[in-house]
Amino acid sequence: MRNEGLGSWPARRARKTPHRTALIHADRTLTYGALHERTTRLAHALRAAGVRRGDRIAYLGRNHPAFLEALFATGLLGAVFVPLNTRLTTPEIAYQLRDSGSRVLLHSPSPELAALAVEAAAAGGTRTVVEACGDAYEELLAGAGTAPIDEPVGPDEICLIMYTSGTTGRPKGAMLTHANLVWNAVNVLIDHDLVADETALVSAPLFHTGALNMLTLPVLLKGGACVLVESFDPGDTLDLIERHGVSFVFGVPTMFEQVARHPRWASADLSSLRLLNCGGAPVPAPLIAAYQERGLTFLQGYGMTEASPGALFLDAEHAVAKAGSAGVPHFFTDVRVVRPDLTAAEPGETGEVLVRGPHVMSGYWGLPEESEAAFVDGWFRTGDAARVDADGYVTIVDRFKDMIISGGENVYPAEVEDALLAHPDVVECAVIGVPDEKWGETARAIVVARAGSAPDPAAILASLDGRLARYKIPKSLFLAPELPRTASGKLLKHELRARYGTSA
Repeated sequence: MRNEGLGSWPARRARKTPHRTALIHADRTLTYGALHERTTRLAHALRAAGVRRGDRIAYLGRNHPAFLEALFATGLLGAVFVPLNTRLTTPEIAYQLRDSGSRVLLHSPSPELAALAVEAAAAGGTRTVVEACGDAYEELLAGAGTAPIDEPVGPDEICLIMYTSGTTGRPKGAMLTHANLVWNAVNVLIDHDLVADETALVSAPLFHTGALNMLTLPVLLKGGACVLVESFDPGDTLDLIERHGVSFVFGVPTMFEQVARHPRWASADLSSLRLLNCGGAPVPAPLIAAYQERGLTFLQGYGMTEASPGALFLDAEHAVAKAGSAGVPHFFTDVRVVRPDLTAAEPGETGEVLVRGPHVMSGYWGLPEESEAAFVDGWFRTGDAARVDADGYVTIVDRFKDMIISGGENVYPAEVEDALLAHPDVVECAVIGVPDEKWGETARAIVVARAGSAPDPAAILASLDGRLARYKIPKSLFLAPELPRTASGKLLKHELRARYGTSA
Protein backbone atom coordinates (compact mmCIF):
# COMPACT_ATOMS: atom_id res chain seq x y z
CA MET A 1 0.00 0.00 0.00
CA ARG A 2 1.73 3.14 -1.25
CA ASN A 3 -0.72 5.54 0.36
CA GLU A 4 0.79 6.76 3.63
CA GLY A 5 -1.96 9.30 4.29
CA LEU A 6 -5.41 9.50 5.83
CA GLY A 7 -6.99 7.97 2.74
CA SER A 8 -5.47 4.60 3.66
CA TRP A 9 -6.99 4.53 7.16
CA PRO A 10 -10.29 2.79 6.27
CA ALA A 11 -8.44 -0.02 4.44
CA ARG A 12 -5.88 -0.42 7.22
CA ARG A 13 -8.57 -0.49 9.91
CA ALA A 14 -10.84 -2.79 7.86
CA ARG A 15 -8.12 -5.44 7.58
CA LYS A 16 -7.79 -5.41 11.39
CA THR A 17 -11.35 -4.90 12.66
CA PRO A 18 -13.79 -5.02 9.72
CA HIS A 19 -16.84 -5.91 11.82
CA ARG A 20 -16.35 -3.34 14.57
CA THR A 21 -18.57 -0.25 14.55
CA ALA A 22 -16.92 2.84 13.12
CA LEU A 23 -19.79 5.34 12.82
CA ILE A 24 -23.27 5.71 14.28
CA HIS A 25 -25.66 8.27 12.83
CA ALA A 26 -29.34 8.40 13.78
CA ASP A 27 -30.47 4.75 13.55
CA ARG A 28 -27.71 3.74 11.15
CA THR A 29 -24.50 1.91 12.04
CA LEU A 30 -21.47 1.66 9.76
CA THR A 31 -18.71 -0.90 10.32
CA TYR A 32 -15.08 -0.33 9.39
CA GLY A 33 -15.50 -2.78 6.54
CA ALA A 34 -18.45 -0.83 5.18
CA LEU A 35 -16.63 2.48 5.64
CA HIS A 36 -13.72 1.11 3.60
CA GLU A 37 -16.02 -0.04 0.79
CA ARG A 38 -18.00 3.22 0.66
CA THR A 39 -14.84 5.30 0.75
CA THR A 40 -13.39 3.33 -2.14
CA ARG A 41 -16.59 3.65 -4.18
CA LEU A 42 -16.69 7.42 -3.62
CA ALA A 43 -13.05 7.73 -4.64
CA HIS A 44 -13.83 5.93 -7.91
CA ALA A 45 -16.82 8.23 -8.48
CA LEU A 46 -14.72 11.33 -7.87
CA ARG A 47 -12.00 10.06 -10.18
CA ALA A 48 -14.64 9.45 -12.86
CA ALA A 49 -15.70 13.09 -12.38
CA GLY A 50 -12.18 14.17 -13.27
CA VAL A 51 -10.61 14.56 -9.81
CA ARG A 52 -6.85 14.08 -9.79
CA ARG A 53 -4.13 14.32 -7.16
CA GLY A 54 -3.74 17.83 -5.81
CA ASP A 55 -7.29 18.89 -6.73
CA ARG A 56 -9.34 20.47 -3.95
CA ILE A 57 -12.61 18.83 -2.90
CA ALA A 58 -14.89 20.94 -0.68
CA TYR A 59 -17.63 19.67 1.62
CA LEU A 60 -20.57 21.67 2.99
CA GLY A 61 -22.74 19.78 5.44
CA ARG A 62 -23.50 18.90 9.01
CA ASN A 63 -22.05 15.93 10.87
CA HIS A 64 -22.77 12.83 8.79
CA PRO A 65 -20.89 9.70 7.66
CA ALA A 66 -20.63 11.25 4.18
CA PHE A 67 -18.33 13.95 5.58
CA LEU A 68 -15.78 11.34 6.65
CA GLU A 69 -16.30 9.25 3.53
CA ALA A 70 -15.48 12.33 1.47
CA LEU A 71 -12.42 13.12 3.60
CA PHE A 72 -10.98 9.62 3.25
CA ALA A 73 -11.92 9.30 -0.45
CA THR A 74 -10.19 12.60 -1.17
CA GLY A 75 -7.11 11.31 0.64
CA LEU A 76 -7.19 8.07 -1.39
CA LEU A 77 -6.82 10.11 -4.57
CA GLY A 78 -4.07 12.36 -3.23
CA ALA A 79 -6.47 15.29 -3.46
CA VAL A 80 -7.05 17.98 -0.80
CA PHE A 81 -10.15 18.17 1.39
CA VAL A 82 -11.70 21.58 2.20
CA PRO A 83 -14.35 21.46 4.97
CA LEU A 84 -16.72 24.44 4.92
CA ASN A 85 -18.57 26.05 7.81
CA THR A 86 -22.33 25.56 7.36
CA ARG A 87 -23.07 28.80 9.20
CA LEU A 88 -21.31 31.01 6.69
CA THR A 89 -23.12 33.13 4.12
CA THR A 90 -23.05 32.57 0.36
CA PRO A 91 -20.34 35.23 -0.24
CA GLU A 92 -18.18 33.80 2.56
CA ILE A 93 -18.40 30.25 1.21
CA ALA A 94 -17.87 31.48 -2.34
CA TYR A 95 -14.68 33.21 -1.18
CA GLN A 96 -13.28 29.98 0.32
CA LEU A 97 -14.22 27.97 -2.79
CA ARG A 98 -12.57 30.55 -5.02
CA ASP A 99 -9.54 30.98 -2.75
CA SER A 100 -8.93 27.21 -2.52
CA GLY A 101 -9.74 26.63 -6.18
CA SER A 102 -12.04 23.76 -5.26
CA ARG A 103 -12.93 21.60 -8.25
CA VAL A 104 -15.84 19.74 -6.62
CA LEU A 105 -18.30 20.70 -3.88
CA LEU A 106 -20.16 17.96 -2.01
CA HIS A 107 -23.10 19.10 0.11
CA SER A 108 -25.88 17.82 2.35
CA PRO A 109 -29.32 17.36 0.77
CA SER A 110 -31.16 19.71 3.13
CA PRO A 111 -32.91 22.40 1.05
CA GLU A 112 -31.18 25.35 2.69
CA LEU A 113 -27.68 23.88 2.33
CA ALA A 114 -28.38 22.65 -1.20
CA ALA A 115 -29.41 26.15 -2.28
CA LEU A 116 -26.44 27.66 -0.48
CA ALA A 117 -24.07 25.20 -2.17
CA VAL A 118 -25.38 25.88 -5.67
CA GLU A 119 -25.23 29.66 -5.24
CA ALA A 120 -21.79 29.63 -3.62
CA ALA A 121 -20.36 27.25 -6.20
CA ALA A 122 -21.57 29.47 -9.04
CA ALA A 123 -20.07 32.54 -7.40
CA GLY A 124 -16.88 30.71 -6.39
CA GLY A 125 -16.17 29.14 -9.77
CA THR A 126 -16.61 25.52 -8.64
CA ARG A 127 -17.76 23.49 -11.63
CA THR A 128 -19.05 20.24 -10.10
CA VAL A 129 -21.64 20.10 -7.31
CA VAL A 130 -22.55 16.71 -5.82
CA GLU A 131 -25.35 16.03 -3.36
CA ALA A 132 -24.11 13.81 -0.54
CA CYS A 133 -26.10 11.91 2.10
CA GLY A 134 -29.23 11.42 -0.04
CA ASP A 135 -30.68 8.97 -2.56
CA ALA A 136 -28.62 10.41 -5.41
CA TYR A 137 -25.47 9.90 -3.35
CA GLU A 138 -26.34 6.27 -2.63
CA GLU A 139 -26.96 5.68 -6.34
CA LEU A 140 -23.60 7.29 -7.12
CA LEU A 141 -21.83 4.91 -4.74
CA ALA A 142 -23.76 1.86 -5.95
CA GLY A 143 -22.67 2.54 -9.51
CA ALA A 144 -18.99 2.98 -8.64
CA GLY A 145 -16.31 0.31 -8.45
CA THR A 146 -14.67 -1.30 -5.42
CA ALA A 147 -11.25 -2.13 -6.88
CA PRO A 148 -8.41 -0.96 -4.62
CA ILE A 149 -7.03 2.48 -5.37
CA ASP A 150 -3.30 2.58 -4.78
CA GLU A 151 -2.41 6.18 -5.53
CA PRO A 152 0.96 7.01 -3.93
CA VAL A 153 0.43 9.67 -1.24
CA GLY A 154 3.30 10.87 0.94
CA PRO A 155 3.00 12.06 4.54
CA ASP A 156 4.14 15.58 3.69
CA GLU A 157 1.49 16.16 1.01
CA ILE A 158 -1.41 18.48 1.86
CA CYS A 159 -4.45 16.65 3.23
CA LEU A 160 -6.67 19.49 4.46
CA ILE A 161 -7.12 23.18 3.90
CA MET A 162 -8.88 24.34 7.06
CA TYR A 163 -9.89 27.97 7.10
CA THR A 164 -9.28 29.87 10.28
CA SER A 165 -12.34 31.19 12.09
CA GLY A 166 -12.07 34.57 10.46
CA THR A 167 -13.03 36.50 13.60
CA THR A 168 -11.35 39.49 11.96
CA GLY A 169 -10.71 40.05 8.27
CA ARG A 170 -10.57 37.34 5.62
CA PRO A 171 -10.03 33.79 6.89
CA LYS A 172 -6.77 32.11 5.85
CA GLY A 173 -6.51 28.50 4.75
CA ALA A 174 -4.15 26.53 6.97
CA MET A 175 -2.46 23.78 4.93
CA LEU A 176 -2.38 20.63 7.05
CA THR A 177 -0.43 17.66 5.75
CA HIS A 178 -1.24 14.00 6.31
CA ALA A 179 1.70 13.87 8.72
CA ASN A 180 0.38 16.89 10.64
CA LEU A 181 -2.89 15.08 11.30
CA VAL A 182 -1.23 11.77 12.18
CA TRP A 183 1.11 13.36 14.71
CA ASN A 184 -1.74 15.33 16.27
CA ALA A 185 -3.72 12.08 16.58
CA VAL A 186 -0.71 10.36 18.16
CA ASN A 187 -0.47 13.18 20.70
CA VAL A 188 -4.14 12.64 21.58
CA LEU A 189 -3.71 8.87 21.83
CA ILE A 190 -0.81 9.33 24.24
CA ASP A 191 -2.08 12.17 26.40
CA HIS A 192 -5.73 11.08 26.53
CA ASP A 193 -4.87 7.38 26.91
CA LEU A 194 -7.49 6.31 24.35
CA VAL A 195 -8.64 2.67 24.24
CA ALA A 196 -9.89 0.52 21.35
CA ASP A 197 -13.48 0.35 22.60
CA GLU A 198 -13.85 4.12 22.96
CA THR A 199 -17.25 5.53 22.01
CA ALA A 200 -17.10 9.21 21.15
CA LEU A 201 -19.99 11.65 20.91
CA VAL A 202 -19.34 14.05 18.02
CA SER A 203 -21.84 16.87 18.40
CA ALA A 204 -19.45 19.76 17.77
CA PRO A 205 -19.22 20.41 14.00
CA LEU A 206 -16.72 18.30 12.06
CA PHE A 207 -15.66 21.34 10.03
CA HIS A 208 -14.14 22.57 13.30
CA THR A 209 -10.61 21.35 13.94
CA GLY A 210 -11.41 20.34 17.53
CA ALA A 211 -14.24 17.94 16.69
CA LEU A 212 -12.43 16.45 13.69
CA ASN A 213 -8.82 16.31 14.84
CA MET A 214 -9.00 16.11 18.64
CA LEU A 215 -11.88 13.63 18.79
CA THR A 216 -13.02 11.87 15.62
CA LEU A 217 -9.76 11.03 13.84
CA PRO A 218 -7.91 9.80 16.96
CA VAL A 219 -10.86 7.57 17.90
CA LEU A 220 -11.08 6.13 14.36
CA LEU A 221 -7.32 5.59 14.31
CA LYS A 222 -7.62 3.58 17.53
CA GLY A 223 -10.60 1.61 16.19
CA GLY A 224 -13.36 3.06 18.37
CA ALA A 225 -16.84 4.23 17.41
CA CYS A 226 -18.04 7.79 16.71
CA VAL A 227 -21.66 8.82 17.29
CA LEU A 228 -22.29 11.63 14.79
CA VAL A 229 -24.88 14.25 15.76
CA GLU A 230 -25.94 16.91 13.25
CA SER A 231 -26.59 19.63 15.83
CA PHE A 232 -25.89 19.98 19.53
CA ASP A 233 -28.73 19.79 22.04
CA PRO A 234 -28.08 19.41 25.79
CA GLY A 235 -31.01 17.07 26.39
CA ASP A 236 -30.13 14.91 23.40
CA THR A 237 -26.54 14.80 24.66
CA LEU A 238 -27.64 13.23 27.95
CA ASP A 239 -29.87 10.75 26.07
CA LEU A 240 -27.10 9.70 23.69
CA ILE A 241 -24.59 9.21 26.49
CA GLU A 242 -26.99 6.81 28.18
CA ARG A 243 -28.10 5.01 24.99
CA HIS A 244 -24.67 4.38 23.49
CA GLY A 245 -22.51 4.22 26.60
CA VAL A 246 -20.50 7.22 25.42
CA SER A 247 -17.04 7.38 26.98
CA PHE A 248 -15.46 10.40 25.24
CA VAL A 249 -16.99 13.85 24.67
CA PHE A 250 -15.48 16.99 23.18
CA GLY A 251 -17.03 20.43 23.36
CA VAL A 252 -16.50 24.10 24.01
CA PRO A 253 -17.35 25.50 27.47
CA THR A 254 -20.74 26.83 26.42
CA MET A 255 -21.83 23.34 25.36
CA PHE A 256 -20.80 21.80 28.69
CA GLU A 257 -22.48 24.71 30.49
CA GLN A 258 -25.80 24.03 28.74
CA VAL A 259 -25.63 20.34 29.62
CA ALA A 260 -24.99 21.15 33.28
CA ARG A 261 -28.00 23.48 33.36
CA HIS A 262 -30.36 20.92 31.85
CA PRO A 263 -33.16 19.68 34.18
CA ARG A 264 -31.97 16.07 33.78
CA TRP A 265 -28.37 16.85 34.69
CA ALA A 266 -28.57 15.62 38.27
CA SER A 267 -30.33 12.33 37.45
CA ALA A 268 -28.78 11.32 34.11
CA ASP A 269 -26.65 8.17 34.00
CA LEU A 270 -23.16 9.40 33.17
CA SER A 271 -21.32 6.32 34.43
CA SER A 272 -19.89 5.48 30.99
CA LEU A 273 -18.11 8.84 30.62
CA ARG A 274 -14.35 8.60 30.93
CA LEU A 275 -12.98 11.56 29.00
CA LEU A 276 -14.35 15.12 28.83
CA ASN A 277 -12.22 17.23 26.50
CA CYS A 278 -13.00 20.94 26.65
CA GLY A 279 -11.38 23.41 24.27
CA GLY A 280 -11.90 26.62 22.36
CA ALA A 281 -11.89 28.85 25.47
CA PRO A 282 -10.80 28.71 29.12
CA VAL A 283 -13.07 26.60 31.33
CA PRO A 284 -14.64 28.69 34.15
CA ALA A 285 -13.96 27.43 37.68
CA PRO A 286 -17.69 27.09 38.54
CA LEU A 287 -18.15 24.80 35.53
CA ILE A 288 -15.24 22.63 36.63
CA ALA A 289 -16.83 22.37 40.07
CA ALA A 290 -20.25 21.43 38.64
CA TYR A 291 -18.76 18.46 36.78
CA GLN A 292 -16.56 17.42 39.68
CA GLU A 293 -19.71 17.13 41.80
CA ARG A 294 -20.84 14.47 39.29
CA GLY A 295 -17.46 12.73 39.57
CA LEU A 296 -16.26 14.07 36.22
CA THR A 297 -13.10 16.04 35.51
CA PHE A 298 -12.29 18.05 32.41
CA LEU A 299 -9.33 17.51 30.18
CA GLN A 300 -8.44 20.97 28.99
CA GLY A 301 -6.08 22.24 26.39
CA TYR A 302 -5.00 24.99 24.08
CA GLY A 303 -4.48 24.91 20.37
CA MET A 304 -5.17 26.51 17.03
CA THR A 305 -6.11 25.40 13.53
CA GLU A 306 -2.53 25.94 12.40
CA ALA A 307 -1.31 23.26 14.87
CA SER A 308 -3.89 20.63 13.85
CA PRO A 309 -4.79 21.84 16.63
CA GLY A 310 -3.33 20.55 19.92
CA ALA A 311 -0.44 22.42 21.57
CA LEU A 312 -0.96 22.38 25.35
CA PHE A 313 -2.77 19.82 27.49
CA LEU A 314 -3.94 19.84 31.12
CA ASP A 315 -4.70 16.33 32.34
CA ALA A 316 -7.34 15.38 34.89
CA GLU A 317 -4.74 14.83 37.61
CA HIS A 318 -3.80 18.51 37.59
CA ALA A 319 -7.19 19.98 36.66
CA VAL A 320 -7.76 21.37 40.14
CA ALA A 321 -4.22 22.18 41.28
CA LYS A 322 -3.52 23.98 38.01
CA ALA A 323 -7.03 25.31 37.34
CA GLY A 324 -6.92 28.13 34.82
CA SER A 325 -3.81 26.74 33.18
CA ALA A 326 -3.79 25.20 29.69
CA GLY A 327 -1.24 22.66 30.88
CA VAL A 328 2.06 21.56 29.41
CA PRO A 329 2.98 20.76 25.79
CA HIS A 330 1.62 17.60 24.19
CA PHE A 331 4.12 14.76 23.98
CA PHE A 332 5.43 15.57 20.48
CA THR A 333 5.03 19.35 20.86
CA ASP A 334 7.39 22.10 21.96
CA VAL A 335 6.11 25.42 23.32
CA ARG A 336 8.00 28.56 24.29
CA VAL A 337 6.78 31.81 25.86
CA VAL A 338 8.99 34.67 24.72
CA ARG A 339 9.55 38.40 25.03
CA PRO A 340 9.37 40.69 21.97
CA ASP A 341 13.11 40.05 21.36
CA LEU A 342 12.34 36.29 21.36
CA THR A 343 14.27 35.59 24.55
CA ALA A 344 12.55 33.31 27.06
CA ALA A 345 10.11 35.01 29.43
CA GLU A 346 10.74 34.46 33.12
CA PRO A 347 8.19 32.49 35.21
CA GLY A 348 5.18 34.75 35.75
CA GLU A 349 6.19 37.15 32.97
CA THR A 350 3.76 37.66 30.08
CA GLY A 351 5.05 36.78 26.65
CA GLU A 352 4.01 35.40 23.26
CA VAL A 353 3.36 31.69 22.74
CA LEU A 354 5.48 29.97 20.09
CA VAL A 355 4.72 26.40 18.99
CA ARG A 356 6.81 23.84 17.13
CA GLY A 357 6.16 20.21 16.26
CA PRO A 358 5.41 17.73 13.48
CA HIS A 359 1.71 18.64 13.71
CA VAL A 360 2.20 22.35 12.89
CA MET A 361 0.99 23.43 9.43
CA SER A 362 3.22 23.97 6.44
CA GLY A 363 1.77 27.44 5.84
CA TYR A 364 -1.27 29.35 4.57
CA TRP A 365 -2.75 28.42 1.19
CA GLY A 366 -1.72 30.90 -1.50
CA LEU A 367 -0.19 33.34 1.00
CA PRO A 368 3.61 32.94 0.95
CA GLU A 369 4.33 36.25 2.69
CA GLU A 370 1.85 35.60 5.50
CA SER A 371 3.21 32.06 5.82
CA GLU A 372 6.76 33.32 6.19
CA ALA A 373 5.70 35.96 8.72
CA ALA A 374 3.88 33.34 10.80
CA PHE A 375 7.14 31.54 11.62
CA VAL A 376 10.39 32.53 13.28
CA ASP A 377 13.28 30.06 13.25
CA GLY A 378 10.83 27.22 12.67
CA TRP A 379 8.48 28.26 15.49
CA PHE A 380 4.87 29.24 14.77
CA ARG A 381 3.96 32.63 16.25
CA THR A 382 0.49 32.33 17.75
CA GLY A 383 -0.09 35.97 18.70
CA ASP A 384 -1.38 34.73 22.06
CA ALA A 385 -0.13 36.10 25.36
CA ALA A 386 0.71 33.66 28.16
CA ARG A 387 2.59 33.14 31.40
CA VAL A 388 4.54 30.08 32.53
CA ASP A 389 4.70 29.08 36.18
CA ALA A 390 7.68 27.54 37.98
CA ASP A 391 6.41 24.03 37.15
CA GLY A 392 6.22 24.71 33.42
CA TYR A 393 2.42 25.03 33.23
CA VAL A 394 1.27 27.63 30.73
CA THR A 395 -1.66 29.98 31.35
CA ILE A 396 -3.06 31.71 28.28
CA VAL A 397 -3.72 35.33 29.15
CA ASP A 398 -5.32 36.61 25.95
CA ARG A 399 -4.74 37.57 22.36
CA PHE A 400 -2.23 40.40 22.19
CA LYS A 401 -4.52 42.18 19.76
CA ASP A 402 -7.34 42.06 22.36
CA MET A 403 -5.18 43.54 25.10
CA ILE A 404 -6.48 46.82 26.52
CA ILE A 405 -3.98 49.53 27.46
CA SER A 406 -5.55 51.70 30.14
CA GLY A 407 -3.47 54.53 31.54
CA GLY A 408 -0.31 52.72 30.46
CA GLU A 409 -1.34 49.49 32.19
CA ASN A 410 -2.00 46.27 30.26
CA VAL A 411 -5.43 44.75 30.85
CA TYR A 412 -6.04 41.25 29.49
CA PRO A 413 -9.78 40.70 28.90
CA ALA A 414 -9.61 36.94 29.59
CA GLU A 415 -8.44 37.59 33.16
CA VAL A 416 -11.32 39.98 33.78
CA GLU A 417 -13.82 37.61 32.13
CA ASP A 418 -12.74 34.78 34.40
CA ALA A 419 -13.34 36.96 37.45
CA LEU A 420 -16.79 37.99 36.18
CA LEU A 421 -17.80 34.36 35.61
CA ALA A 422 -17.37 33.72 39.33
CA HIS A 423 -20.50 35.84 39.96
CA PRO A 424 -23.51 33.53 40.42
CA ASP A 425 -25.72 35.54 38.02
CA VAL A 426 -23.20 35.64 35.16
CA VAL A 427 -23.49 32.83 32.59
CA GLU A 428 -21.35 34.30 29.81
CA CYS A 429 -19.33 37.46 29.44
CA ALA A 430 -16.87 39.30 27.26
CA VAL A 431 -14.66 42.31 27.91
CA ILE A 432 -13.65 44.84 25.26
CA GLY A 433 -11.80 48.14 25.25
CA VAL A 434 -13.61 51.42 24.65
CA PRO A 435 -12.15 54.91 24.11
CA ASP A 436 -11.69 57.06 27.22
CA GLU A 437 -10.56 60.70 27.27
CA LYS A 438 -8.62 60.35 30.53
CA TRP A 439 -7.13 56.85 30.30
CA GLY A 440 -7.02 56.40 26.53
CA GLU A 441 -8.94 53.16 26.84
CA THR A 442 -10.98 51.42 29.54
CA ALA A 443 -12.57 48.01 29.84
CA ARG A 444 -16.27 47.38 29.22
CA ALA A 445 -18.04 44.14 30.14
CA ILE A 446 -20.91 42.57 28.18
CA VAL A 447 -22.70 39.99 30.31
CA VAL A 448 -25.32 37.31 29.69
CA ALA A 449 -27.26 36.84 32.92
CA ARG A 450 -28.49 33.59 34.42
CA ALA A 451 -32.04 32.76 33.37
CA GLY A 452 -34.56 34.17 35.86
CA SER A 453 -32.11 36.63 37.41
CA ALA A 454 -32.08 40.41 37.08
CA PRO A 455 -28.62 41.46 38.27
CA ASP A 456 -27.63 45.05 38.87
CA PRO A 457 -24.66 45.93 36.61
CA ALA A 458 -23.12 48.10 39.30
CA ALA A 459 -23.35 45.28 41.83
CA ILE A 460 -21.59 42.87 39.47
CA LEU A 461 -18.75 45.33 38.96
CA ALA A 462 -18.57 45.98 42.69
CA SER A 463 -18.03 42.27 43.28
CA LEU A 464 -14.69 42.55 41.49
CA ASP A 465 -13.31 45.04 44.03
CA GLY A 466 -10.52 43.40 45.94
CA ARG A 467 -10.28 40.56 43.42
CA LEU A 468 -8.80 42.56 40.58
CA ALA A 469 -6.58 45.61 40.51
CA ARG A 470 -8.71 48.74 40.20
CA TYR A 471 -7.39 49.56 36.72
CA LYS A 472 -8.57 46.13 35.50
CA ILE A 473 -12.17 46.51 36.68
CA PRO A 474 -14.46 47.54 33.81
CA LYS A 475 -15.84 51.07 34.02
CA SER A 476 -19.14 49.98 32.43
CA LEU A 477 -21.22 46.84 32.03
CA PHE A 478 -24.00 45.99 29.57
CA LEU A 479 -26.46 43.11 29.86
CA ALA A 480 -27.04 41.21 26.60
CA PRO A 481 -29.35 38.33 25.64
CA GLU A 482 -26.44 36.44 24.02
CA LEU A 483 -22.90 36.84 22.77
CA PRO A 484 -22.04 36.51 19.07
CA ARG A 485 -19.90 33.45 18.39
CA THR A 486 -18.44 31.48 15.51
CA ALA A 487 -19.63 27.93 14.86
CA SER A 488 -16.67 26.70 16.90
CA GLY A 489 -17.72 28.76 19.93
CA LYS A 490 -15.19 31.56 19.66
CA LEU A 491 -16.35 35.04 20.58
CA LEU A 492 -16.71 37.47 17.71
CA LYS A 493 -15.18 40.44 19.47
CA HIS A 494 -15.27 42.63 16.40
CA GLU A 495 -19.07 42.31 16.46
CA LEU A 496 -19.12 43.15 20.17
CA ARG A 497 -16.99 46.23 19.50
CA ALA A 498 -19.36 47.30 16.74
CA ARG A 499 -22.39 46.94 19.04
CA TYR A 500 -20.99 48.10 22.37
CA GLY A 501 -17.66 49.75 21.63
CA THR A 502 -18.66 53.42 21.52
CA SER A 503 -17.42 55.69 24.24
CA ALA A 504 -20.96 56.48 25.44
